[in-house]
Amino acid sequence: MQKLILLEVILLSGLLFIDMEALQAAMQNGVMTEEEASKLGEEFGIVVGAVDEEIQKELKLQKPQGVAVFEVIGNSRADYAGIKVRSVIKEIDKQEIRNMADFGLAIKKAMKECNFTVGTYEPADPGDPVGWGVNFHFVGCKRD
Repeated sequence: MQKLILLEVILLSGLLFIDMEALQAAMQNGVMTEEEASKLGEEFGIVVGAVDEEIQKELKLQKPQGVAVFEVIGNSRADYAGIKVRSVIKEIDKQEIRNMADFGLAIKKAMKECNFTVGTYEPADPGDPVGWGVNFHFVGCKRD
């Protein structure tokens, strides 16, 4: 019985060790915090946040996925690309955006490029009978 318990402890220790290695590798290979993603968003020219249940209900989304745009900073790459307040970013350069971590990793990579696209789900212009639509924004080279 003691040998069996000892074997279980060794096996569990090994699993914990493997998990810790995987965790450390993930941290080095691109784990993104919401704070880091927010800062990258501001560098791009938008103030963003996670799509929670409240935003999902307000915007009538099927799932609480994507990243909500709360503010667009004037004369930024996001502004020049035509990204709107109250839109939800669903894709960056063909990479699906489900949460802030996805957004941070994708925008970090995309901003190193001269040109990329941002796919949004956004409110239509006032008076438009459709109400919401999908739009793709071309983001050109950074302007000085």
